[in-house]
Amino acid sequence: MKIEQAKELLAKYVTGETLIRHCVTVSVAMRYWAELLDEKDPEFWECVGMLHDIDFEKYPEQHCVKAKDILEAEKQNYPDGKGGSLITGEMIHAIQSHGWKICCDVEPSVQMEKVLYTVDELTGLIFACAMARPSKSVMDMELKSVVKKFKTKSFAAGCNRDVIEEGAKMMGRELGDVIWNCVLAMRARHEECGV
Repeated sequence: MKIEQAKELLAKYVTGETLIRHCVTVSVAMRYWAELLDEKDPEFWECVGMLHDIDFEKYPEQHCVKAKDILEAEKQNYPDGKGGSLITGEMIHAIQSHGWKICCDVEPSVQMEKVLYTVDELTGLIFACAMARPSKSVMDMELKSVVKKFKTKSFAAGCNRDVIEEGAKMMGRELGDVIWNCVLAMRARHEECGV
């Protein structure tokens, strides 16, 4: 799947500006991590990030569960030219896995899923940190300021710190390293991320 196709598909189910921006930001972070980890298909990671919340606007109470139904139903609209679909079981599993322990029981098992599980919450926290800065930007953000806000549980209280910490461990990386690389990812394409 190409990223333009993922954007087109997302637009069928998500219209809210804030949620679209979040999906774009997660897709940016996913591509960044795929390249950092020398993965063979960064665009696939980017598409997974773009589509990870495809069900959230319409079915918030069934988030990650309805995603599977939506994507299964859309398979026929995205043929791969070989009798299959660009929407794969790998993609669906990854998208569902970002809600592990929160809204579904699909556990992140491969590196891409562990990254998605982590950066979904983390990019939200970083965005909130940016909005709290006079510049409203990640461009002048320092790691220590994000870590300080991370430790302040009342700041961006909706961002699940336990998921971020657990995700960093699952990725096999230090929390500070994961945070800083997400900041760098958002900096690299800050205009798309709105920060």
